[in-house]
Amino acid sequence: MNDDNSFTGRVRRYAQVSAAMGGLAARLAGERYLGWRLDRERHAADLKAALGGIKGPLMKAAQLLATIPDALPREYAHEFLELQANAPAMGWPFVRRRMAGELGLSWQTKFKSFEKEAAHAASLGQVHRATAHDGTLLAVKLQYPDMDSAVEADLAQLKLAMSVYERYDRAVSTAEIHAEIAARLREELDYEREAAHMRLYGAIHKDEPGAAVPVPFAELSTRRLLTMTWLEGRPILELASAPLSRRNRIALRMFRIWYVPFYYYGVIHGDPHLGNYTVAADDTVNLLDFGCIRVFHPAFVKGVIDLYHALERGDRELAVSAYERWGFGNLSREMIDVLNRWALYVYGPLLDDRERLIQEKASGAYGAEVAESVHRDIRRLGGVRPPREFVFMDRAAIGLGSLFVHLKAEINWHRVFHELIEDFDEAELESRQRRALEAAGVPLPQEQSARTRRRLSPRRALLGQRGLGR
Repeated sequence: MNDDNSFTGRVRRYAQVSAAMGGLAARLAGERYLGWRLDRERHAADLKAALGGIKGPLMKAAQLLATIPDALPREYAHEFLELQANAPAMGWPFVRRRMAGELGLSWQTKFKSFEKEAAHAASLGQVHRATAHDGTLLAVKLQYPDMDSAVEADLAQLKLAMSVYERYDRAVSTAEIHAEIAARLREELDYEREAAHMRLYGAIHKDEPGAAVPVPFAELSTRRLLTMTWLEGRPILELASAPLSRRNRIALRMFRIWYVPFYYYGVIHGDPHLGNYTVAADDTVNLLDFGCIRVFHPAFVKGVIDLYHALERGDRELAVSAYERWGFGNLSREMIDVLNRWALYVYGPLLDDRERLIQEKASGAYGAEVAESVHRDIRRLGGVRPPREFVFMDRAAIGLGSLFVHLKAEINWHRVFHELIEDFDEAELESRQRRALEAAGVPLPQEQSARTRRRLSPRRALLGQRGLGR
């Protein structure tokens, strides 16, 4: 039996990671005080090896960090992106005990059939195929034991790791990034909340062509057990060599599946992992795993749209207001110019009214160059504290973009985007969001940066920025 989540297993993995972090701390001290040069590529590989061996929440957190721009140095992000989420599955004795604990001793009678071998195992739990008595194919997601305490302990380790990094590089304050990851990881442990997210997305996409969302079974689910319909499909990367027309159709569906919820309901799927969606034989896109869902206040959504229009028109005043709505504050004129460079890179395909690849360079070299130059200038200007709302929004945009790169889709992203935002109304979004969340049983958004709550006018926002009067 895999004991990574037992007390002794956690002690062992903390020792492994602590040793790796201790090595980093020693190397940073040597670099700072003795003039040594830190070999970040070698140390990133060492740390990835330690995390890959321990599995569990800390590995999942590392995967999350790897897709959040500037949360980690480039070398670490590259290594952590290669971490695989497939942990060794727990055996049948464990499954039998856990299922009995969740559904009672007669749990097997509640299914027509239940496969003993896991179909998929990940960092927080594993999935088994089953069949309902009416013949419906089911996916049964069972959480590993003691994950609440494991997540809390691993988040403490993660905070240590991020603090060590921040001592080396103060360009980006990691406090809000850690807080956001912690909130989302804790939510992922609540399978009743995930079922509510599933109902929410099912309602949002009920009339969306080419989108499929699993249906949860409340009578076969608990806080640590989630039973849903099984959606059959192929990994999306298997279609990377399909005809262009098919790749474009899948990419267009993915774009709408991700962004209709955001621009119409203020909701986004925050885990753009390639394993979280498959493609059915008719090119229906199956959206899977609803643990990491982020609900935004309508003011933030308007800020995202306002920033687009600010870049489109070269309107500095509107850009300042948009960053305020995002939750940034105390930005100098120079810092806004730096942030706009990154925004122009992210929004670039949406500003270009023609059919094109999402990234027209043959490799990611241009994006890496932009990220490096932005990071360097942010550090020179004293650093920035990204608001919590920014973390998974930016992550989702970059993650979805990487999918389009893999598919080599050629679409007029500008027109698709404008179809979504042309009738945007903040008050209508707020009303629509409230109705949808209440119907699905999803809590209304509570976490919000203080600056995002302030509905500043563009003029007041402009005058309130540090350094803009110079």
